[in-house]
Amino acid sequence: MRIRGSLTREEIDEYLSSTTVPVRIACHTPSGGLWMLSLWYRYRDGALECATAADANVVEYLEGDPAVAFEISSNQPPYVGVRGAGTASIRPDPEKSVLRALLERYLGGTDSQLADTLLDESREEVVITVEPKTVYGWDFSDRMRNVLEEK
Repeated sequence: MRIRGSLTREEIDEYLSSTTVPVRIACHTPSGGLWMLSLWYRYRDGALECATAADANVVEYLEGDPAVAFEISSNQPPYVGVRGAGTASIRPDPEKSVLRALLERYLGGTDSQLADTLLDESREEVVITVEPKTVYGWDFSDRMRNVLEEK
């Protein structure tokens, strides 16, 4: 993985492991258009793992063209984040193990109506794994310090 920007590999790893905003993924549609979506993710072994329904449009799109761009960033100042480009792969997740892990990570457990809906045994689930090739990390805390103090 090629690292660019102001964050080190260790800082990027820590940010991706600890941040719980969704990843925004951009890919191509079969007609050559662009598609963007947000998914929950977890960072494991240098890759982003997401879960989605097997019949989601993005699955078809990534099977046709696995090239992606992505961003995980804060929505409030000071702005911090990681963006990059890489390749996505898809594999079945019949036990919904990644989805369960994501429900724990984002909701704190599987005791909710949303979790019940997503974990329904009739729903086929897949894992989308994004292998980053280039990653750019940034942290604007220092340059935004005065802006934050003025609020």
